[in-house]
Amino acid sequence: MRKRIDFTGGWRFAETTDVPIEFPASWEAVTLPHTWNAVDGQDGGNDYWRGTAMYCKTFPCPELEPGGRAVLEFLGAAMTADVYVNGQHLTHHEGGYSTFRVDITDALQGENLLCVAVDNGENDRVYPQKADFTFYGGLYRAVDLITVPAVHFELCKDGTPGIKVTPVVDLKKQSASVTVETWQNGEGAVTFTVAGQSQTVAPTDGHAQAVFTIEDVHLWDGIGDPYLYTASAELNSGDEISTRFGCRAIGFDPEQGFLLNGRVYPLRGISRHQDRAGLGNALTMKEHREDMEIIREIGANTVRLAHYQHAQEFYDLCDEYGLIVWAEIPYITQHMPNGRENTLSQMRELVTQCYNHPSIVCWGLSNEITASGPADEDVMENHRLLNDLCHKLDATRPTTMAHVFMLETDSPLIDIADIGSYNLYFGWYLGELAQNDSFFDEYHAKFPDRVIGFSEYGADANPAFQSAAPERGDYSESYQCVYHEHILNCIEQRPYLWATHVWNLFDFAADGRDEGGKHGVNQKGLVTMDRKLKKDAFYLYKAAWSREPFVHICGRRYINRAEAVTEVRAYSNQPEVELYLDGTLVGQKASSCIFIFQVPITGEHTVRAVSGGCEDCITVKKTEKADPAYQFAQEGGIVNWFDKDDFKEGYFSIKDTMGALLAHPEAGKIVGALMAKASASRGDVAKSTSGHANLQRMMAGMSLQSLLKQAGDAVSPEQIKALNAVLQSIRK
Repeated sequence: MRKRIDFTGGWRFAETTDVPIEFPASWEAVTLPHTWNAVDGQDGGNDYWRGTAMYCKTFPCPELEPGGRAVLEFLGAAMTADVYVNGQHLTHHEGGYSTFRVDITDALQGENLLCVAVDNGENDRVYPQKADFTFYGGLYRAVDLITVPAVHFELCKDGTPGIKVTPVVDLKKQSASVTVETWQNGEGAVTFTVAGQSQTVAPTDGHAQAVFTIEDVHLWDGIGDPYLYTASAELNSGDEISTRFGCRAIGFDPEQGFLLNGRVYPLRGISRHQDRAGLGNALTMKEHREDMEIIREIGANTVRLAHYQHAQEFYDLCDEYGLIVWAEIPYITQHMPNGRENTLSQMRELVTQCYNHPSIVCWGLSNEITASGPADEDVMENHRLLNDLCHKLDATRPTTMAHVFMLETDSPLIDIADIGSYNLYFGWYLGELAQNDSFFDEYHAKFPDRVIGFSEYGADANPAFQSAAPERGDYSESYQCVYHEHILNCIEQRPYLWATHVWNLFDFAADGRDEGGKHGVNQKGLVTMDRKLKKDAFYLYKAAWSREPFVHICGRRYINRAEAVTEVRAYSNQPEVELYLDGTLVGQKASSCIFIFQVPITGEHTVRAVSGGCEDCITVKKTEKADPAYQFAQEGGIVNWFDKDDFKEGYFSIKDTMGALLAHPEAGKIVGALMAKASASRGDVAKSTSGHANLQRMMAGMSLQSLLKQAGDAVSPEQIKALNAVLQSIRK
């Protein structure tokens, strides 16, 4: 029989490359899961350490049946791992996010020393090497020892579960044809069982297959009814394996978006990184379940599990709760000519290990791979090979890619994958919010037969920062609401988007960042990295997606307010909200999701929102001056350069778009000279547009004011005022 022995305890750890010949009892005692970057991976900066470390433990020789085998299973060792038993090197694995196993039987003694060297250092062949998230090191998922009889199902090839289930649904007949396959070592018939039916099959060259028909099939039907079946396989030797699976039909349409079981099923959800404050990526089932509960609370029906293979426990949770999953490998940001084989091996492992999950509907080939350079022939060939590999391993799911916003929409790279998606950040990194809308309108009009989605969008928000007049770049929780309100409307007006994923549900570690008042953290999450605080924008999506009645007042961290009349926003999935100030009704609004009130304040007040039996309450206080603690202080600052009175109608100004200014002979000459000067002095956006026709078109829709703000202190407020004065002398 197959037995599983927990190997998470009894380890010693040290930052060393030396493989000990005896158990190093003086080393630090650790329990798995473990990462050495749990703290410095979030803090970032010079303290973040990448390199090689060693894990060691002792264990007695397990009891084995005659001819039986002992196999070590590693669920996650980042990023490369070398396994030694009793000084003998047994395997080398490259890829920090997938399961791998190694047969250690022939190296066993009475008492055994297991040593694992794990390396997350820089190299030019193992992905990821350049990306906006922390590359943790360690044995950050569980390790087990598995013992099996002499005749047993395959364990080691690509970390396989040993069993593969392919259901094909006939919606008209309400039935499913289910093909079950296994691979084994040794001779012996296989008995398959599915939905109360059994078949015994003799394998051919270690491969066995049986086909079952399930009449009146119970469909796996998303979050409404995620029904799961179980398929099992047993050998005469007593080795037995099983897997859950779901019967569902999926489709992708350029006009209707995603289809589940024959009906339109709009995918609206979030992306997730697997790390957490204080733990890094060393999560237990407890943390995975907590994350799933937050996803269920917000009401999402899809999750992009970025940018790598996640824990099998989380894919299992997605199966159980009916979430639609985009799964991908960490082929990201920068193509490495020496990394081709690693992309292929990581994809083989992803598809092999995750094939049976009904929640997964597509395989992601890469993310923003042209961010560091163009799609040359080596990049193209790498993607063609990945695409072909996915189709060879899985004929039931399409491939997809997440493209960086500056990638030309007619790039041949886009045509390689079956479907596509774009990462857009207009209204945050650059440009205007409305450019998100125009991008998709133009794309869909030009390529009406392409299936397109919205794979990333977001704005960083530090909950400490609040504003009565939020604007791009201020890192305020208030602006994050403005941003997402616009994007939510953009999405709802474009039903052809096959899937949309907020970037990100949770703040996550990004060691290279130092912005918005925090070190080493990407703050685009709707929830803080410790999962303790849900930002206001979280409740916007809950209002749009969740059926659980609620009302939420935004701005509970914006207590001290200098304005005499303050704006109060409430989010709710109820049709009407009443707002009370110190118990007195001040307004009643009927709307969808967003309810905005103008409330006069004079002192300290209690603001209460009531809707459909739900209520929420905050406190606000009138102050003489704006509280500086609510403002993100940075060199160059966020400057409100002009009031409305500074602009004359019918004349050009910095509020006009670059396209309109450059199209005018006189205004274009002035602005062109400014851009040339800026690009000569520093490597900013003006310089980076060279050779990027798509980016140039996007910039044409941006206001000059927006570009000048992005330039920060490169252009002083005095220079900007002088420029505006000159433009205001030119009649349109």
